[in-house]
Amino acid sequence: MKDENPVIDPERRAFVGLAVGIGAALVAPGVILHQVAAAPRAEPVSGAVRWGLLIDTTKCVDGCSACVEACGRENGLDLQGRGETGSSDKWERQKAAWVRKVKLQDNQTGRIVNLPMMCQHCEHPPCVDVCPTGASFKRADGIVMVDRHLCIGCRYCMMACPYKARSFIHGEQSGQLTRAPRGKGCVESCDLCVQRRDQGEDSTACVDACVTAGHEAIVFGDLQDPASPIRQMLKELPNRQIREDLALNTGVRYAGV
Repeated sequence: MKDENPVIDPERRAFVGLAVGIGAALVAPGVILHQVAAAPRAEPVSGAVRWGLLIDTTKCVDGCSACVEACGRENGLDLQGRGETGSSDKWERQKAAWVRKVKLQDNQTGRIVNLPMMCQHCEHPPCVDVCPTGASFKRADGIVMVDRHLCIGCRYCMMACPYKARSFIHGEQSGQLTRAPRGKGCVESCDLCVQRRDQGEDSTACVDACVTAGHEAIVFGDLQDPASPIRQMLKELPNRQIREDLALNTGVRYAGV
């Protein structure tokens, strides 16, 4: 069993806390890479919470890509370029995407629904089971992540994921964001804006964008808190997991499917 709360050297912890506490990283006069208003995490990640999403597909609008674009801006995916080689079609197939808009059709009724598909943050993630280095792991609070320092790019996790939710970084990256570093040869996927979680913020980029777009189709929150808005909505709206037959107990649920 992997330790989901590894011990961190006290001196390194102090340095990181100091760096984050400043609130901004200045790389040149007048240039701020990232600024946060909430306080950084002071306690270890706890299993007392389990973060997740509820997506109401009846409110998800065909043709809207607000959540996809917001995820790209938050995590630096909008900075990636295809380079000088390769066709446009190949680039479209290979470029990283943490959120994809997909359509599902009911074979019996023919009804079509639109929904954003991302890492489902399974309680029993297949990507973690097949990873040979421990790079794929699940935090105590339910967020499934990739440690870029341990990832060797074997892509076993991509083959194991039933949701096709992971991307592989094929080329060199430039213009990195300090809050979401990326690197060639690594696998990556939605991490529920973990940088926001560790700064005490209570939302995700996709949720904020969906609200701004006027749809409010995505709700984020603690699945273990009976008083949380997401738990209340899960009680009110009939919902399900994608590929329930796999018994993965996903942290992302869909209503109207």
